[in-house]
Amino acid sequence: MKKYLIFFFIFFFILNANSSSNQKIIDHLENINSLQFKFTQRIDNNNIEKGECIILYPKKIFCEYHDVYNKILVSNGKSLVINSDKIKNYYRYPLDKTPLNFILDKKFLISKINEVEDNKNYPFYYVFDFEYESNLIKVFFNKESLDLMGWETKDIYQNIIQTFLSDISINVEVEEEMFSIQKYTK
Repeated sequence: MKKYLIFFFIFFFILNANSSSNQKIIDHLENINSLQFKFTQRIDNNNIEKGECIILYPKKIFCEYHDVYNKILVSNGKSLVINSDKIKNYYRYPLDKTPLNFILDKKFLISKINEVEDNKNYPFYYVFDFEYESNLIKVFFNKESLDLMGWETKDIYQNIIQTFLSDISINVEVEEEMFSIQKYTK
């Protein structure tokens, strides 16, 4: 009987600790309206890009890449536009056809964090792996600050893209016109 009680308490403690960390992340996310950060993005371990972004929930993002092509990525919540001097034009995608649709949707992230346990293979991050509409998504949160630290997805060409965030500022003032895609589609 004593063995069963010990097993029960250990099992209960592990279950409770996991749900507690999930709930802390959810509580933290619920209080975030916007994020500003620097990023490093690795595509298939070959190409590394860096820049700065601002996210305004729900589903808006503006990123300037630090490269010679002046690359811009912007979403108004419905469309995603990528423009740069390299392509001499722009690419426009429906946001709901990209993995960023899920990353930029705070309610979706919260619902998934409620459903899955964090991947215990990462000592410094809470990592949540999930699949949705054939998209494999991995989301990283800092274990101390509970801030979103990055994500891993596949792009439309099936390249693995890892994005890591740094210098994160929460609930910054954001001008709505920043997310207007019209000025990047001319």
